[in-house]
Amino acid sequence: MTTNTTLSRCEALLALLGTEKVSLPGSAAYNASLTSYFSLQSSEVRPSCFVSPNSADDVSAVVKVLTSPDTSCEFAIRSGGHLWIPGASNAPGGVTVDLRGLNSINLSADKTTVSVGVGATWDAVYAKLDPLGLSVAGGRVGGVGVGGLTLGGGISHLGPQYGWTCNTALAFEVVLADGSIVEASENQQSDLFHGLRGGLNNFGIVTHVTLKTFDQGRLWTSTTYHPLSTIDDHARIFSNITAPDNYDENASFITSFGYSQSGGLSVISNQLVYAKPVENPSYYQELLSLPSIFQSSSVTDMTTLAQQAAQLLPSGEGRYMFATTTFLPTEAMFHAAFNAWNKSLMGVQDISGLTWSLSLEPLPPAIYQRDAKANVLGLADRTDTLVACLLTQVWANQVDDERVYAATAALVDTLEEAARSLDAYDPFLYLAYAANWQDPIASYGNASVEQLRGLRARVDPKGVFTHLVPGGFKIPSERERADPVTG
Repeated sequence: MTTNTTLSRCEALLALLGTEKVSLPGSAAYNASLTSYFSLQSSEVRPSCFVSPNSADDVSAVVKVLTSPDTSCEFAIRSGGHLWIPGASNAPGGVTVDLRGLNSINLSADKTTVSVGVGATWDAVYAKLDPLGLSVAGGRVGGVGVGGLTLGGGISHLGPQYGWTCNTALAFEVVLADGSIVEASENQQSDLFHGLRGGLNNFGIVTHVTLKTFDQGRLWTSTTYHPLSTIDDHARIFSNITAPDNYDENASFITSFGYSQSGGLSVISNQLVYAKPVENPSYYQELLSLPSIFQSSSVTDMTTLAQQAAQLLPSGEGRYMFATTTFLPTEAMFHAAFNAWNKSLMGVQDISGLTWSLSLEPLPPAIYQRDAKANVLGLADRTDTLVACLLTQVWANQVDDERVYAATAALVDTLEEAARSLDAYDPFLYLAYAANWQDPIASYGNASVEQLRGLRARVDPKGVFTHLVPGGFKIPSERERADPVTG
């Protein structure tokens, strides 16, 4: 790809869609798009232009321009722009297709489904549904786009009751590599429908998702901070309440070890949610009884809960990275995770603006075993509760990027080594949490990967969404294993 080629593509898009939908460097719209990304690393990527379609027909026209046979042009697909990895949803020197204009939220007449544009954010979806006593099993953080989370699996506060977000998607509207617009559901394009439940951006540009709705009123939530001296009790309680037989399907919670340089403090925190307006539910009683530094609780709605979560990691205000691994929630593994995190602090505490955290998010069988074969995540053979371990790092200056990346990778290695030694390791990687050097689609297992390769060969035989869309996690090649994400 040459700069002249990309510029000609931008000029063609400008002639086709006009200045309202195509923005060039130096324009106010271009600069506003740059500053709207979650991570500063993504905001630093400079595409040759942004194109902002507001219909599936627009997207189809864009795809035809970007894939015309005379020359090729790399492009990126953006929904909410919450993936931290530079190049994942913003194309360096290419064209970024910004789907935020596809933000419609339309409830069906019988109120059993809602059709959502992939550029809508989850807090906007909840704001539409909360007044009606309805909800969806969607993302937990405001500002996160519907598209990326749904296509990558999707962990929800309502997941223990209804499963992965992707499994509650009843249909996808998709623009394929040839520009055709299709609907994928159980009844048509069923292989594509199945592959999109975890297959991300490897088959086309999804423009709308139809989600199942559920009755949902107000919820109880609590945030607690505890001294590190409570580690033994936390390990015992966490291991006990996450056991499949003990798990309350109204419960969704995260236990974290966190260090804040600005606060000069390390704590164990719990973010607790209960899907009913029950104050201090008995399921959490042991955690709530532990000695605490801070404790708050409220009965609220899904909209407010998502907006509060977004305030913990404000968009565009820091350099962010995520990485992940998965293991069983044994008491020994809980201790090993804490010890690895605590030891890793010594090498990074001097980094300016640092927040260094490790979060443990239970994935009980109630989440992943619901219609487990109806997605490509490859978890149908598991029976134990799993833990999605999320490393979340925040820092201030670009000069420290490589230090943070290296220290995080080393921490993942330590965690996985400990998990293997304790017979607690699981190879699954939750895609939305993966770092650029991780390979979540490969972690689905050989059967899923073979299925996805076959689907790709059918719907995208020229490999447009493999080669011209390098961002996002790719289906592993049969002959080589390239880095799954650019950046």
